Order: sequence, then C-alpha cells, then structure tokens
Amino acid sequence: MRITARIDDSYEQKLKTIQQITHLNTTEIIKQALDLLYEKTELSGKEKNQKLLQMLAGIGHGPEDGSVNYKKYVGEYLDEKFDHR
Repeated sequence: MRITARIDDSYEQKLKTIQQITHLNTTEIIKQALDLLYEKTELSGKEKNQKLLQMLAGIGHGPEDGSVNYKKYVGEYLDEKFDHR
C-alpha cells in the first residue's frame, strides 16, 4: 500500500530527528509507529475477558444464587422429576 500524508513542520522535524538517530527510512518509522500504536490500543487478555463477561452478563436464566446453591436446585429438580412418575 502506498500512503501519501501531509504533515506540518513540527512533524517533519520530528521525522527527520528520528531518521538521524535511528538511521531508519520513513517507511520503517511509520511501520514501527503503527506497531506501537496498535499494541497500545489492542485490549489485553484481562481486558478482553472483562469485556466478554460484561457482554454475557444478564443473559443467563435461573435463580441469582444458582452458582452458590446449585446442589439444592439440582436436588429439587430431581425430586420433582422422580416424584411425578
């Protein structure tokens, strides 16, 4: 991909300074800058998990204390199921 960009004098000076210090060409500087920005904006694993949990929150059905009292609820279900036979 070819990119044409217009930058003001201050960014031109920054680019020239980076080139002098790193001996990289403009293409390599842009690639590295994009990599850094991409890493900074990409969600970490923990943040991804938190976002997924937020998306999934509230879609389950059943009692709110099901994770704590699941044995009680399973027992009640089995009692109902086998008592009606």
